[in-house]
Parts: sequence; structure tokens; C-alpha cells
Amino acid sequence: MLNQIKEPISNHLNDFEPFFRKNMGSDIKLLDLITNYIVRRKGKQLRPMLVFLSAGACGQINQSTYVAAGMIELLHTATLVHDDVVDEAYERRGFFSINALWRSKVAVLVGDFILSRGLLVAIENGQVEMLRVISSAVKEMSEGELLQIERSRKMNIDEETYYDIIGKKTASLIASCCANGAISANATKDMVDRMYQFGKYLGMAFQIRDDLFDYQPSGLIGKPTGNDIKEHKLTLPLIYALSQSDTHERRRIIRLINSGKKANIAEIVDFAKDKGGIDYASKKMFEFRDNAKQTLEIFPDSEYKKSLLLLADYMVSREK
Repeated sequence: MLNQIKEPISNHLNDFEPFFRKNMGSDIKLLDLITNYIVRRKGKQLRPMLVFLSAGACGQINQSTYVAAGMIELLHTATLVHDDVVDEAYERRGFFSINALWRSKVAVLVGDFILSRGLLVAIENGQVEMLRVISSAVKEMSEGELLQIERSRKMNIDEETYYDIIGKKTASLIASCCANGAISANATKDMVDRMYQFGKYLGMAFQIRDDLFDYQPSGLIGKPTGNDIKEHKLTLPLIYALSQSDTHERRRIIRLINSGKKANIAEIVDFAKDKGGIDYASKKMFEFRDNAKQTLEIFPDSEYKKSLLLLADYMVSREK
């Protein structure tokens, strides 16, 4: 499905790679070595895809669209490097993380460098409005992560707070991709706002899908990973399940989560399933997907709009 989605912009994505690589370069040998390592491990290019498709759906892809995609991909890459330090993660996309290979001090500095490159790309090309949009997203991402840490410690995340967290830490960046794509195509304010809202709904669905992976069989042993549970993160399936429980059962499950024992993960996952948490989260995910697709109804039919609609379906059906 991804190849079908990329089809209208495949040439632009190919041309984007050297543009991105150029803006990651440095005269410092160590820095250049690390940034080249990052570039070689590129993911699905989801965010550049959103920028180019949004620009195409709103008008015409141009040089400003490349600037928007480059700026967002640089800032996103910086946040991933920093996230791996915060989470003490030693793997990213099946490869060693920067902090695993070069230690946390170097990883933080590399993240700072990439962040500064993203800001400079915007300033050097006079894209102040794009910079405002993406800077707001980075601010919200930090707030979302900190809100999750604060509430997870107290185990008092309700459904409304969960949506606030994922809206900030995940959906805000995806929304900024769509908005900046529209801005690059000189779209009207209404079109920019609608593209932002499309991205926001899409990002919410994307994160719920990510959270559901935690409750699905994975790997050779076919058991749920339970990574969020190990980190004491309450996500929608568990939040809903706890809301359907009496005080005694709720306290018992929270004690199991707080124990941090791997042996308890299967019981916690079964509890979420039995209480309808998986089904409820899936239902809300599809609602966000449908809202995203409805937001695009005012846009004229085009190959770009068709790909955005397909991308919304991909977000909720992907297997990783």
C-alpha cells in the first residue's frame, strides 16, 4: 500500500534525499560520520510524504515544499535522537541508536546540531510561518512527554488526559507536516487550517495504533511486548479497562503495573482485553481515521488527495 501512496510523489521523494543529506552534513568528521549513519537508517519517510502530498492537494509542489519537508525531517530526527537518550533506548529501527554507539553526551550534542540545522533551513529560506508552525509542534511534543511522565508516576491518566498527551507528543508534528505542506503551496488560511486538522486526527489514530501493538503477540514466542506497561505508561486500552473496574480490581491491577515484573504483563494484557479495552481503543482509532478523511472532503479530487485518503487507511492497518 505504501508504494501506491507514494506513487504521485515518488520523483519528489527521490529528489528529496540528496537535499536532506546535504543539510545534515558537517565539516566535523565525527559529526559527519554520525549524521551519515542516521541518513542511511531512514524510515518510511512518512513525514516528507505528508508534506509533499499536502502541498499537491492544495496546489503545486515547489522548492518551498522541499524546504518544509527538510525542516520537519531534521527536527523530527533531532527529537528521535534525544528520545533515545531520555528512554535509554539502545535500538532504533532495528539498528543501534546513537547513544548506544557514541554514548549519551555525544547523542545529545548531535541532536542539538540537527535541531539547529532544521531551524537554519527555515531561516535561510525565509520561511518564518513554517518555522512558527513546527516550533509550536516541538513545544507541544516536549509538553506531552512531560505530562505523560508526571501523570504516569501518579497512575492518574484518564481518557481526556490521554488524548491531550498523544495530541501533543505525536499528532502535533504530523499536523505540522500537513500544514506546512499547504503553506508551501500558498494555500488559503482555511485550507492550511483544514490540513492541520487532518494531520491532527491522523496523528491521534497513528498513536493509538502504536499503543495497540503493545497488546498484540510479537516475536518468536508470540507474546505481547508490554513495553508501555513495563515503563508504567497507561495507554487507552488499559485506561478504558480500569475505568470499567471496581476500586478493588483497579488497585490490584495498578499494583501489578507498579511491580514492574515481566511475569505480570500477560495478566495485565488479558485484563485489558477482557474489559473491552482493546476493542474500545480500536473503535476510537477508526473514529479519528474517519474524522481525518472527512476533513479532506472540501479539497478537489486529485491523485494527491487519493493518496492522503489511502494513507489514513494505512495508518490504522499497518503492522509495524
